[in-house]
Amino acid sequence: QLSKVLGLPPENLIKSISAVPVSKKRHVADFQLSIASVTEDSSSDCLAQDLQLRAQKLAEKLKCDAVVSEISTGQGTVNFTINRELLAKTVLQQVSKDGSEYGIRSELFSTVPRQKAVIEFSSPNIAKKFHIGHLRSTIIGNFIANLKVALGHEVTRINYLGDWGMQFGLLGVGFQQFGDKEKLKSSPLQHLFEVYVQINKAAEDENTKKLAMDFFRKLEEHDEQTLSLWKQFRGFSIEEYIRIYKRLGVHFDEYSGESFYQEKSQEVLKVLEDKGLLQKTIKGTGVVDLSEKKDLSLVSTVMRSDGTSLYITRQVNLAAAIDRMNKYSCDTMIYVTDKSQSSHFQHLFQILKLMGYDWAERCQHVSFGLVQGMKTRRGEVIFLEDVLDEVRSRMLQNMASAKTTKEVEDPTETAEKVGLAALIIQDFRGLLSSDYQFSWDRALQSRGDTGVFMQYTHARLHSLEQMHGNEQLTDVNVACLQEPDAISVLQHLLRYDEVLYRSSQDLQPKHIVSYLLTLCHLAAVAHKTLPVKGSAPELAQARLCLFQAARSVLANGMKLLGITPVTRM
Repeated sequence: QLSKVLGLPPENLIKSISAVPVSKKRHVADFQLSIASVTEDSSSDCLAQDLQLRAQKLAEKLKCDAVVSEISTGQGTVNFTINRELLAKTVLQQVSKDGSEYGIRSELFSTVPRQKAVIEFSSPNIAKKFHIGHLRSTIIGNFIANLKVALGHEVTRINYLGDWGMQFGLLGVGFQQFGDKEKLKSSPLQHLFEVYVQINKAAEDENTKKLAMDFFRKLEEHDEQTLSLWKQFRGFSIEEYIRIYKRLGVHFDEYSGESFYQEKSQEVLKVLEDKGLLQKTIKGTGVVDLSEKKDLSLVSTVMRSDGTSLYITRQVNLAAAIDRMNKYSCDTMIYVTDKSQSSHFQHLFQILKLMGYDWAERCQHVSFGLVQGMKTRRGEVIFLEDVLDEVRSRMLQNMASAKTTKEVEDPTETAEKVGLAALIIQDFRGLLSSDYQFSWDRALQSRGDTGVFMQYTHARLHSLEQMHGNEQLTDVNVACLQEPDAISVLQHLLRYDEVLYRSSQDLQPKHIVSYLLTLCHLAAVAHKTLPVKGSAPELAQARLCLFQAARSVLANGMKLLGITPVTRM
């Protein structure tokens, strides 16, 4: 009808019609058409009353039918209420039919091309602290990768390690003095960190400095013994990282690192020189001029004054970016790091553009804010494992003292999954770029908008299914789902695709988080007011069907965020 009245093809209207967010205060329609999005003169001088008038005129030309039972107008919108039986039937059928692809098969995504994406995230430095910034990078990168994979894109997950540079000269000398081969095998991250701290105390000593320079020079010259030791540092560290990432539910397709691009970074300098982009300052540093007027008012340093590649990150990152593009010929390259590195990436992309690489336009830096105040009982966070152990032990304690805790087969594993959900939800609730103050107490609360509440809701809905037979419900007459609390859940399920679409556009997880938390609250209310037990069989079946759909969408969303839903807690 809209297509006829407005003279627009139906597919042009898909993005102008949206599901109406559920309101606690009042009963709302199911869909709304935004008038502003379908008027030609979309200039902002279109007054509110004018839009209102257009909405009323349009509404008068539309008729209710078997699908739409009521048409009304709002602030510049035309609102549609769907025939209640049809709403329940269509939504629940769709959720059950599409399963884990519910929302993803939506026509909103029909015009989105399938792409190849490379995502670089986590990227800790060997022998240094795995600080909270690395943890944020890990869970954010994992979310972006999960979302892209779910939407049918081809994703390569890269962990770009800090595995080269002068600090390895120091670490090598330290290991020769304080190292222990057995400890290196059994707990490499901790042992290398301790060695590094010890040798750092002597880092100012001339003799140590000289030894470190020698060690690193040998490393650069590929001296066999030195290289073999470095390979052990790297190899054992990666093995341990893989084990810890597994606890987080994270994996990588490639462990790359700065060490891969030493030779290639020299080639990059040559290309810069050949293209006349490399300029020497008075001090002899090599820079690339990024200023608009070419007056050196904005430069990016790519070479030290002694002419060595004495490791300038930018130069190595240039080599890595070019190499990656050649290897994966991807449509987009995403870097996930904290916002202090924003200008580094701006420079990187600008230099790539100057070098003639048009694909630099398709590179993206997803930056995030800083987290303050994350401490474990032992003090500040040094290793990722400390955080995981801490969240597990605190959660176990909470579970032990809670009255509602069910007997679970493996309490430690459950505690870990619930605790991780708590960390992730606390981290993803706001804009990624905002800083926040971390609080264990707030993260691990069992009520309110937390990951613990989300896991608890999932477990409750799951046990409801277990209790009332877990069979696939077929031929259920869902037309009897007419209560306001049932309608609210159905209306909310209608919006899932829009939320996924928003997150896929701006790569912010907060849209999905707030959607899932609302779903939990709506499901909790419905669970109270719409009992399955003791209701007439037909009604019980229909309600069960509703709760099953809510749990299915909740689980899908949680998995995208990197959370493993628990079935008992």
